[in-house]
Amino acid sequence: MTSTALDTTAGITSRPEAQRRVLAVLVSSQILSGAGLAAGITVGALLAQDMLGSTDLAGLPSALFTAGSALAAVTIGRISQARGRRPGLAAGYLAGAVGSAGVIAAVVADNPVLLFIALFVYGAGTATNLQARYAGADLAAPAHRGRAVSTVLVATTLGGVVGPNLAAPTGDLADTLGIPTLAGPFLLSGAAYALAALVLAVWLRPDPLLLARSLDLQQRTTGDVAEPAPAPKRGPGLMTGALTMILTQLVMVAIMTMTPVHMHDHGHGTAASGLVIAIHVGAMYLPSPLTGWLVDAYGRTVIAAASGLTLLAAGITAAVAPADSVALLALALALLGLGWNLGLVSGTAMITDAVPLATRAKTQGTVDVSIAIAGATGGLSSGLVVSAAGYPVLALTGGILALAVLPAIAATARSR
Repeated sequence: MTSTALDTTAGITSRPEAQRRVLAVLVSSQILSGAGLAAGITVGALLAQDMLGSTDLAGLPSALFTAGSALAAVTIGRISQARGRRPGLAAGYLAGAVGSAGVIAAVVADNPVLLFIALFVYGAGTATNLQARYAGADLAAPAHRGRAVSTVLVATTLGGVVGPNLAAPTGDLADTLGIPTLAGPFLLSGAAYALAALVLAVWLRPDPLLLARSLDLQQRTTGDVAEPAPAPKRGPGLMTGALTMILTQLVMVAIMTMTPVHMHDHGHGTAASGLVIAIHVGAMYLPSPLTGWLVDAYGRTVIAAASGLTLLAAGITAAVAPADSVALLALALALLGLGWNLGLVSGTAMITDAVPLATRAKTQGTVDVSIAIAGATGGLSSGLVVSAAGYPVLALTGGILALAVLPAIAATARSR
């Protein structure tokens, strides 16, 4: 076996041009999808509160589109496993666009049931946005996987930061079109998701997962005799990586969901909450290049532990921040986004390291289902906690819960 073909753990060293092209296309689609996913974060809870007249179920939209992302994650994983990343990701973004249109129709009709169904479908865009990070790692060498994942994630920053700040302008556009103001951001998300689907369907060639499999087969071929494919084995980092991402998603969604509601209840307008969410989304994705380098340089588990500590700091900051302080709430949400980023990049690298190519996409989809369910749980419970005990209790509880990742990391380290 020569050293010019392929790394034994599915890291491509002989096709850097293919990896560069794949990353370029993924970056383009992620910029668009970032704007799409920001709509639900910014006004989803406010829509439910407005239509239902109650804070108790304000977390339901977040729970619904996160639950929808769970179904989409397993579907995208299975499509990708069978046919490649391109059809799986394109289909997911197209579903997100359909869900956005459904939300607008529901608000116009003042139909809460249709709103909740549409938000469930809209969640496919969130799942696809996250699944794209795996496509960035398919052709990456193991030593560069953290950076490959981070390149895809950081591309979401532009759309994710701009999107929430367009809440007021898109609301004005909605008014002009005779649509309720709060539905405005979903006009943006529908167009953004549809364009992201088009970019992937047309330009994501070669398909990174299919090419990785092809090169893996070439590596195991010597002359005319092919080595049998090794039996799929899961590495020790699978459970720790999954738990890290599950906890960070649960905590992040719970606190993030209720922050706009908390601000609205204390007299802040959509512009202020949009700014805080924009800072939060920026912190979720903008540090990705540094996080990727840290993960590759210092190890997956070290950065996973840092994510738990950062989320604790976010929860404490949010809990003690005065309700009239946009600056402190923005700081808390920035720390919340950073903690999520550290957990997602380190957890994704652990999963990719641990899962063989033969079952990679399917397993990644299954892991993302668990992440989505955790997010749905956080979103649904957040409104109930705030209604019963207040926003500071929610924030502090979330921060403490994030520390649960530390014993799992310690157990993994001992097992090695």
